[in-house]
Amino acid sequence: MKTYIFLATIIVLLLSGCSTKEVFKPKNVSNDWKKYSYIEDDIVDITSDAALLDNGKVLDKDGNVSKRTQPKGQRVLSESNGWILTAAIDGNLTATSTKTPQLVKHFALKRTIATAGIQDNILAVLFANNEIALYDTDSKELLFKEQGGKALANDIRIVQPYFMNDLVIFSTLDGKIIIVNSKLKKRLRTVIVSSADYFNNIIYFGIMGDKIIAASNSKVLALSQKEVRAKFEVRNMIHDNKYIYITTKQGEVISLTPSLQVNSKVKFPFAHFLGMIQDDKNLYILEKEGYMIVVNKKTFDYTIHEVDFNDGLVFVTDKAFYVGDKKILIQ
Repeated sequence: MKTYIFLATIIVLLLSGCSTKEVFKPKNVSNDWKKYSYIEDDIVDITSDAALLDNGKVLDKDGNVSKRTQPKGQRVLSESNGWILTAAIDGNLTATSTKTPQLVKHFALKRTIATAGIQDNILAVLFANNEIALYDTDSKELLFKEQGGKALANDIRIVQPYFMNDLVIFSTLDGKIIIVNSKLKKRLRTVIVSSADYFNNIIYFGIMGDKIIAASNSKVLALSQKEVRAKFEVRNMIHDNKYIYITTKQGEVISLTPSLQVNSKVKFPFAHFLGMIQDDKNLYILEKEGYMIVVNKKTFDYTIHEVDFNDGLVFVTDKAFYVGDKKILIQ
């Protein structure tokens, strides 16, 4: 009987804890957000730069929907230099041209793929076991491969390979940046962003002037002649020509200098950020409880607006947030 009472007490405490979970409740809310439209179907799968719709078509970062329906049983990997890449769990990869939809290439890679990218005749693949590889898209020949370290669990925001002339830059599942020369078929450099045990994959990669910037869930890296790292629990990250902008799991919006020094910061207690977009003047941040937070990039003054959307996968482009079949515009 005592055991039963003890267990019942624990259950009540757990339930009461869940019911009193703090959420973001702004005191001052401006006019409702009214900039909406709709897409042709619900989003059922997302990557950092593409989303798969329920009708089999793909939405890209420019907000364009593909003309061709992707094969059933395949998930979206990326939109890369005019190609939509999808793959089945067994490693059958399909590359569909966005300009010429009837142009389709198939690759039987025989292992589950995390992400991939194409430039010219090079297919760069990051496998789910953290192996990286390069293939010739015409001959299907394997040009280069290297096994990475173990990755026990991953954030859904896996970054596709980045191409820079003859260089292919892989953002790995174990928190590294690996630079490979596709002509020499040789790894040139490996840089560690972070070394956490779980959810340590790179979730953001970009080029800022002469710097590589990247982030995992727990650290931000700025790389040029020197490597600079800073600890942040990152939810979202973007940059312009002057600053890096991040949102954190603590409800902060922060601007960082290229050397990762804090320039400006504002905190929204208990906020859970779903995505961030920028224009020349503002940051637009979508919050889970149904708010759009607009932060001025120069002054860090802000306004908060109620936004109408239901729970669902969130895909972020340069000009809109997509949730379900709803498009939430910033302009």
